[in-house]
Amino acid sequence: MTDSVVSRTTSLPSPPQSKPKSAAEAAQQFEALLIGQMLRTARESGGGGWLDEDSDENATAEPLLDLADQQFAQLLASNGGFGLAKMIADSLNQSTSL
Repeated sequence: MTDSVVSRTTSLPSPPQSKPKSAAEAAQQFEALLIGQMLRTARESGGGGWLDEDSDENATAEPLLDLADQQFAQLLASNGGFGLAKMIADSLNQSTSL
């Protein structure tokens, strides 16, 4: 069981492409962006968490935490996320088939 978790987390999805090839890809990129923004906002309003807000370490760790939020958001979205990408893609596909 641990091996499957490790294999999923060690192969991070590639960064989003500038132009998605399908409505599903565009919706997945949007969901990753939304999840990333939610994670960033939660971290920034969380009162410092395990990093003391007044320390110099927080300033140096900020870019790393942003990258971690971004990668985690992409991983979540690529594995179904909140289901928002599927709903958006289905809606876009229905509107184009009319």
